[in-house]
Amino acid sequence: MTATGLFAFVTVSLMIIMTPGQDTLLTVRNTLTGGRVAGWLTAVGVAGGQLTWTLAASAGLSAILLAYPSAFAAIRVAGAAYLVLLGAQSVRAAVSQRRLSTERFEPGEAIGRPAYVRQGLLSNLGNPKMLLFFTGLLPQFAGGGRAIDLVILGLTFCLLTLSWLCLYATAVAKLGELFSKPKFWRTLEGATGLGLVALGLRVASDAAL
Repeated sequence: MTATGLFAFVTVSLMIIMTPGQDTLLTVRNTLTGGRVAGWLTAVGVAGGQLTWTLAASAGLSAILLAYPSAFAAIRVAGAAYLVLLGAQSVRAAVSQRRLSTERFEPGEAIGRPAYVRQGLLSNLGNPKMLLFFTGLLPQFAGGGRAIDLVILGLTFCLLTLSWLCLYATAVAKLGELFSKPKFWRTLEGATGLGLVALGLRVASDAAL
């Protein structure tokens, strides 16, 4: 793998990673409800999902999965349902806590650190775009599709994603220190939840086609 090839891969990866998607929305949502650490843990879970895709791609398992449309559709539907569930929970929490509008904003009740990691992991594993990325785009940058090159590139992508999402979570948490009104944050949490629901419905509609 040449330095030029690695630079090109990093450039393309950053463009993909920095484009807001379901993993970014989930990280923001968990930062709003659980604080900075919750966002970081969600990012760890997302990176863990990408690591799983990396290992699957290097072993050829992802290509096998793509050969079975029904399995691919099942991943899409499961991922869509999970997004809708998480989004609906955010909307419900935002609506039920409107009475706090005159108090100072504080992160919501923590659901447990492992739960945030698990949510990030399941969100990423249920994202069909990740399957397409690791089986379609990733091998194009690996010389001859060698497993070791796939692993190196995949780990690079994981680390870039982890760094970006942790930065995102830190920025969102920092905003919480500047804008402490609960009404503002509950509205943002509800909007994030609606975004997750919309994403889930879109993924589900794509799977039905």
